[in-house]
Amino acid sequence: MNDPAKTAKTITKASEAASGWPSVRSFLQTHPNLVREDGELLHDLGLRHNAANVLEFGPAALAHHIDAHRRESSARMELETTARANFAAQAQCHAGVVDLLESRNNADLARRLDETAKLRFGLVAGTLAIEGKAPAGWRELGEGMVDIILGDQGVVRLGQTGFGALLFPDAPVPVESCALVRLALWQPAHAGIICFGSADPEAFSPDMGVELIAFIARVVERTAERWPVV
Repeated sequence: MNDPAKTAKTITKASEAASGWPSVRSFLQTHPNLVREDGELLHDLGLRHNAANVLEFGPAALAHHIDAHRRESSARMELETTARANFAAQAQCHAGVVDLLESRNNADLARRLDETAKLRFGLVAGTLAIEGKAPAGWRELGEGMVDIILGDQGVVRLGQTGFGALLFPDAPVPVESCALVRLALWQPAHAGIICFGSADPEAFSPDMGVELIAFIARVVERTAERWPVV
């Protein structure tokens, strides 16, 4: 075994005499034993010399490589899972919209919305509520209640609400979280809300995107225009 100090001194002299990396590389290729027989240098490089005279990644370097690969795989799997979930939600949303467009009247529209919420999104219920005179199957609210229910958000509210019993009176289980979107219906305009309720307290939260439920709300507005309430 060569003396580590002597080996380091030899490599230093060669490096100083070389004009750059190509010269150092050529020197190491000419004197491979200087690397293979220097245990301290191999340790510093995270390499080891095996019985087959092959340099391998040492345990520390290999562990680092595996950990990086796991992080990359985990991030990729998370992105793929999110993409699949978004695609499935969009597909269910589009299918639900087709069902809503086939409504025959406002009562049928409310029924189809409830079925869409239950069968396509796995929720407890979906309801339509409006201030003033309400069509059959809709929830009737007092004047100013839409603003009170939606609170500071004004247009959309996601998360828990204290109005679950009012908006979902026929729900088989208590509604722990909901998605609420303001509706503007008919002329003169009637303030209303499209409501989706879940038994899971974390099903809806303020940091979630609202594009899909807002889209359904706009479809409900356009569909309900066929049968204005006078």
